[in-house]
Amino acid sequence: MSSSLAAIVGGVGGAIALAIVMGFGCYCFLKHSNSSNRNSESGSSDPSAVVELKRGGGTSSSTVPPIAGPHGTAVQFTVEELEQATKNFQESNLIGYGSFGLVYKGLLRDGNFVVIKRRTGAPSQEFIEEVTYLSRIWHRNLVTLLGFCQERGYQMLVFEHLPNGSMCNHLYDTGLESTTKLEFKQRISIGLGAAKGLCHLHSQRPPIVHGNFKTANVLVDENFIAKVADAGVFKLLQRIEDAGPSSTSHVNVFRDPEIGQPGMFTETNDVYGFGVLLLELVTGQEASHIDSFGSNESILRWVETHLSSNDFVDRRLVGSFTAEGMKDFIRLALQCMGFPGKRRPKMEMVVSELDRILEKEITLTTVMGEGSTNVTPGSELFTSEIG
Repeated sequence: MSSSLAAIVGGVGGAIALAIVMGFGCYCFLKHSNSSNRNSESGSSDPSAVVELKRGGGTSSSTVPPIAGPHGTAVQFTVEELEQATKNFQESNLIGYGSFGLVYKGLLRDGNFVVIKRRTGAPSQEFIEEVTYLSRIWHRNLVTLLGFCQERGYQMLVFEHLPNGSMCNHLYDTGLESTTKLEFKQRISIGLGAAKGLCHLHSQRPPIVHGNFKTANVLVDENFIAKVADAGVFKLLQRIEDAGPSSTSHVNVFRDPEIGQPGMFTETNDVYGFGVLLLELVTGQEASHIDSFGSNESILRWVETHLSSNDFVDRRLVGSFTAEGMKDFIRLALQCMGFPGKRRPKMEMVVSELDRILEKEITLTTVMGEGSTNVTPGSELFTSEIG
């Protein structure tokens, strides 16, 4: 075991460190990109997409795309409708707190569950304009913004509801027996879905920077299709001149150390946060213990430390991945978190690489069989130099 651990540290601290510094040979993984366009999914059908809302109760719903589709208009809900949906915003319907304020689960008159985010704020034309714009940006890997409400001193956003909630509920290893068993291929697929959502945002003209990307904002539907939540909310808050009460209230380990002035976000900052997500998908642990990340060296030091203690790869993944697939996945995570930020891959490149890793992982584990002797367990990972 000691020789295996030494090889782990040597492989990551040597070959990966050099690869990051040199920019991984101008992102050599592009040679593996599939020629087919697998990212143009904004018009594809999604089994988890919410049906179109109907004004007035009791009528039947139509099919996808949802009300906030490419040519749709955000619904302007009345405060009475949202009060009825949440039972007057009862505490029992309160499910969280985010950058936009309190988050409630609600049930509309037509039988559709929604998520309602509420904050105090005076009526604003800028708010309406921004919500209208964001509601037209639809993608199967983005949580759909359905509508809004501005009444009685509140501003509210209404989103589709995803039954499985945040990835945080299914990923983190708390030491307790979990009903959710996410094997490596599923985690790659979730990362791929989130990457496609970010890629779609960055492809807009001008690009939309998420600004608050983190695992808590990666939601999954009943089929564990990943969707990025709060897309455009950071920009909305900037436009109405309020950065949101939670944006600086605690240390955010997904925040790129290269960010200078508050609010000056670029696409590379989203890529850094995505790299942290990939590390969480590998470790199964919250990234709160890596808040000291600030350079290439500190990232590698943390990786080396945990590889040395043999607790880097989630113990629940042993027997469900190939060494090659895991190496490529970790390499991509470190690449996304590399310095300087201008050398990080574009999200389009990240999507191509995750697609390649997933296809290869499916092929190899299907041929070899899950947990066979040809599938390297986590304790033997990185026993040879990473090329």
